[in-house]
Amino acid sequence: MQNKVEICGVNTSRLKVLKNKETLELLERAKQGDKKAREELIGGNLRLVLSVIQKFVGRGEPPDDLFQVGCIGLIKAIDHFDTSLMVKFSTYGVPMIIGEIRRYLRDNSSIRVSRSVRDTAYRVMQAREALVNEHNREPKIEEIAERLGIRREEVVYAIDAIADPVSLYEPVYSGTDDPVYVMDQIKDKRNTDEEWLEQISLKDALDRLDKREQRILALRFYEGKTQMEVSREIGISQAQVSRLEKGAISQIKKFSRE
Repeated sequence: MQNKVEICGVNTSRLKVLKNKETLELLERAKQGDKKAREELIGGNLRLVLSVIQKFVGRGEPPDDLFQVGCIGLIKAIDHFDTSLMVKFSTYGVPMIIGEIRRYLRDNSSIRVSRSVRDTAYRVMQAREALVNEHNREPKIEEIAERLGIRREEVVYAIDAIADPVSLYEPVYSGTDDPVYVMDQIKDKRNTDEEWLEQISLKDALDRLDKREQRILALRFYEGKTQMEVSREIGISQAQVSRLEKGAISQIKKFSRE
């Protein structure tokens, strides 16, 4: 929380955090062509980008590159956000940033599968699903090949071609400007966009507390210490710890609603 992190030459510990009211006012001005307001919005939401790219750490891409791509998603969100919607900007912005990063990772994948093989693979998947529905069992490779009128080897090759991780970024539907990828269809209740929004909101709220309040909450809820143990470590009374803890939690709830 207190460490200085440099990314793309930006000291992230000094990034500004906008309140929801400030964001909405700037969005209204930006929509009317105010370039300065647009720049303030970008600068005031860089923490949002920084929080989102943590989800993609370990994909082999430099954090600086992911941050820049995420900023493109942020700018798109700013330019397309409907101020008449009764939602926080981050609720709209996070999926836009995530989508931009996913497209970047897909387009820069080192593994390439030809269009014809992908088309065959999707036909195989559709035929398999139809056969499962008809017979209530997993079909054999030969049955899929017969249904499609192709050789068994072609079915096996097509399935193998999309079995690698690259398939996560392959479109399963591309009839609009915002295609659906295989990754979008994988459900993970512990790692949803909603949970990411909650984590980002909580982090922003924690960043607004003073250092002593942050320290008390860290000792109490991360290290599991009692209020008496915290009071001895910080050098204040147990009653003061209790009062500061309650006040900090109250502030977090207030900031999360903004």
